[in-house]
Amino acid sequence: MGWLTAGDTYEVALVEGRVRARTRSAPGESSPGRAVAPPEEIRDRPEVHELQRFAEWLERHAAECAAQVGGWMVSSLPVPTGLLGRLWPDEAWRSALRDIVVVCDDPGVTGFLRDADASGGLRVVDLDGETVRLAPRTVTMPHPVLLPDLEELRTFAAELGVVQGVEQLHRATWHKPAGIDGSADSVHEFAGAEYRSWFHLSSRITSLGYKVSGSSAVDRILDGGSIVTASVGMSDPYTEDKAWTGSLGWSDEDGYRRLPLGRVGPVAWSEGMRMAAALHAGRTVTTDGAT
Repeated sequence: MGWLTAGDTYEVALVEGRVRARTRSAPGESSPGRAVAPPEEIRDRPEVHELQRFAEWLERHAAECAAQVGGWMVSSLPVPTGLLGRLWPDEAWRSALRDIVVVCDDPGVTGFLRDADASGGLRVVDLDGETVRLAPRTVTMPHPVLLPDLEELRTFAAELGVVQGVEQLHRATWHKPAGIDGSADSVHEFAGAEYRSWFHLSSRITSLGYKVSGSSAVDRILDGGSIVTASVGMSDPYTEDKAWTGSLGWSDEDGYRRLPLGRVGPVAWSEGMRMAAALHAGRTVTTDGAT
């Protein structure tokens, strides 16, 4: 984006997502002044306000793009490559998609996405370090718990200097322990995390992107084509000064029928444990380290 005239002395533009101003070049000068925050004398000019609103919109748009790509990744749904090609020219979409690990439906290549064009062609860096051009009908962006080569991919990403716009390779994952009681319906590993109040706990829940429903923190997860609701119990806000997290469980889409642990799929298990662990990590800690 170019620089816009703002008054007799200044011009303004978006620089790395922020509104910046500089003095305009006077006749005979070789270059304009250094870009700084808009000085007080032009802060109320319409050009500055319009750029600020545009910067806010760009920030929201980038967050929405990242959230959508994150949703595709968590659900591991197939995404048409033609759609990726139409989205790629948009910088916000490109930042969210670049270097996401994709699995192509044909010929079954796994690698880091580097480019997508409107014709449905993709450029992918495979696990041999080769850049290949493919034209599959769809790709999936697997949840990391479903990637059999996860550790190899993490090592390779570090060698390439890959920084993903959406947390995939380094997303915290949990695998269901072998020998678990499949008939049980709850996990207590992260229960009992204490918060100063119910409002602090509910604020932690929503800041992490989860929802409060009744007396639980909930996350709806698409796993293997079925929607599963993971929930972590919360203490009653009307009877206690402080608040505690309860056990973790999984239920059907509507959240009414509790699922035995043996029927909880790998993505739902990992995402439920991730939510419970994050709530436990935000618990109140005293100055001496006790909880």
